[in-house]
Amino acid sequence: MSYDKKLIIGILTVSDRASSKEYEDKGGPAVRAELKSAITSPWDEVYAVIPDERPIIEKTLIDMADEKGCSLIITTGGTGVAPRDVTPDATEAVCDRILPGFGEAMRAESLKKVPTAILSRQTAGVRKSCLIINLPGKPSAIAECLGAVFPAIADCLDLIGAPELITDPSKVKSHRAHKH
Repeated sequence: MSYDKKLIIGILTVSDRASSKEYEDKGGPAVRAELKSAITSPWDEVYAVIPDERPIIEKTLIDMADEKGCSLIITTGGTGVAPRDVTPDATEAVCDRILPGFGEAMRAESLKKVPTAILSRQTAGVRKSCLIINLPGKPSAIAECLGAVFPAIADCLDLIGAPELITDPSKVKSHRAHKH
């Protein structure tokens, strides 16, 4: 883990309609609100809204991780089974390692609310020293899915050499198996 660098978090909304301004992006602001509520350590944000186009998603993830210095990227949207839902495919293509436990935990949490949660393909993976997590696009699902995995994010960032992420223990009880 790196304590001398500030954490940079990418928030990436993947939506044809939001990127074309057909409707207002609600996913990105929902992710931002969850992060602001939970994280107490300093962090900067890189934000983008792009269409459901796999090459654009891959290029944006690579740019956020490799060029903009993001150590955590949270995507929202494009995690279903419709033909244009390609965010997990793009994420898997740019990651060095996939972390299936993130998707399993998010689906398990969502299954408590809706039986169609098994259709969701959210996933997570690591690209170099960046953790990428795919969330659904619906703001209520963003809160519940991020809540299901947030306790493991700080430890994962520590393990991949990212800047430290500290959470408000009244909001998120981060579990660090690898004490520093």
